[in-house]
Amino acid sequence: MYKKLFSAGTTTILAGALCSGAFMSCHKDKAASPPPVDITDALKKDSLKYLMYQIMQVTYGDGGRTASKGLPTYYWYSSVPQLDPLASKYTDANALLTEMKGYAINPATNAAYDHYSFLDEDGTITNQLMNGVSEQNAAANPSKLGFDIGFAAGADASKVRLFVKYADKNSPAGKAGVLRGWEITSVNGNTNFSSASSAINSLYNTISTASTITLGFKKQDQTAVTLTLNAATYNINPVLFDTVYTVKNTANIDIKVGYFVMYTFSSVTNNSGNATATKTALDQTIAKFKAQGIKQLIVDFRYNGGGATSTAEYLDNAFAPSAAAGKVMYTYKYNDKIMQNLAATKLDAQVNYAAATGGMGLDNVFFIVSGETASASELTLNNLKPYMNVRLIGKKTYGKPVGFIDFNITMYDNDHKPVYLADLYAINFETMNANGNGGYYTGIPVDAEAVDYVNIAWGNTTSDQNLQQAMNYISTGSYLNLRSSAGISAAAGNDLREAIPNITPTRGFNGMVDFRLSKKVAGLQ
Repeated sequence: MYKKLFSAGTTTILAGALCSGAFMSCHKDKAASPPPVDITDALKKDSLKYLMYQIMQVTYGDGGRTASKGLPTYYWYSSVPQLDPLASKYTDANALLTEMKGYAINPATNAAYDHYSFLDEDGTITNQLMNGVSEQNAAANPSKLGFDIGFAAGADASKVRLFVKYADKNSPAGKAGVLRGWEITSVNGNTNFSSASSAINSLYNTISTASTITLGFKKQDQTAVTLTLNAATYNINPVLFDTVYTVKNTANIDIKVGYFVMYTFSSVTNNSGNATATKTALDQTIAKFKAQGIKQLIVDFRYNGGGATSTAEYLDNAFAPSAAAGKVMYTYKYNDKIMQNLAATKLDAQVNYAAATGGMGLDNVFFIVSGETASASELTLNNLKPYMNVRLIGKKTYGKPVGFIDFNITMYDNDHKPVYLADLYAINFETMNANGNGGYYTGIPVDAEAVDYVNIAWGNTTSDQNLQQAMNYISTGSYLNLRSSAGISAAAGNDLREAIPNITPTRGFNGMVDFRLSKKVAGLQ
């Protein structure tokens, strides 16, 4: 269910019920009352197309009717030619947005820069990121059961095997005891998992969008269990696992090593300004690490597609050394028109570290990353690089140095009641760290390669190559020379399974949203 997050400044209004035509200006001289406008699905569809285009290309103020009330917000607006948003060739706003995203080309890849912008048409993403709540009834919400899966090769090439990549502790799956590494052996009684792409997509859709599902599992101790999971609304807990290890270095000195896994960046404060379950979980983990006096930290972002920039800043302030206090954390770059009028827009030019950072006194911070590590998680590690030893393990990151201001698009009905249309997430800014480093559109490379085996439990230092690399560096000052498997390894007598990459459609959120900027835009009206 959509929840209104911002004031009227961010909400753009199509006054179809107040003006004689859907896209005509209202007149101050009051004549006869215009006839009521029928708020049909077609009108809502046209309204969304029109308002989205105006916000991106003309102005965020007054739905685009008065250019003096704002500036174009889209980062690549100057690459987009003048378009007619109501042209019949655009069947809906998504079709229009797809065309708009295709004009700005990255010369390094000869592909469009923008494969990020999207419309959230039921408020699911906004509520998850801003309030830290995953909702039961939101349409096409892959988080409502609270777990994700990976497909691995089977012994028979015509088959695939399914494993749980992670499960949120507060979700229906987490509360049922589902853990990373469990194999899914049946889905609503189906045990025939074909490797055909159509069958894989169908299977993934069934699992990720179901309101109720019955799954057969094989645990890592080889025992079997069948569970029926029912979708539910829950407060997101982004910390999937945390622990403290003791590792001996070459001088035979014990080193305390903190390790935690985080899968999303829900905001640390909600739209009312109160602490979320995300902040509570992070506070508890950080307090544990401080109490045990860790000197090395391993942050596992391998499945983290990002989210709220406030959470990235919260983590950076916790991890950064005292030398970073009060200094630049990162800077913003907007489109040229906004940059020329930055003072008038009241948008931020930069974010600084807190006057006092977390004081953990870390020697190194290791980030475990992959092609699923995106945006706000990339921002977090990039911000720390100018101030401390940051080491990356795993696979090259996704590559998203740009972010969103959330624009809530709304129209009014004949009774002057708001009709929610969508939240617009179109790229509005780029970020750079204190050294001016950013622009990692093709991903951030790692210092040490490692394979992600999806049937290995969190925290397994014997079989998880990512943890092996970090532990070896902490012990010896160097990484292991590990060879990537072809998907199956017999190391240590285990049947290790690597997830097949890019086998399913992308459903997770890859982005960073600055809700602080959204509120500042709202205050300009």
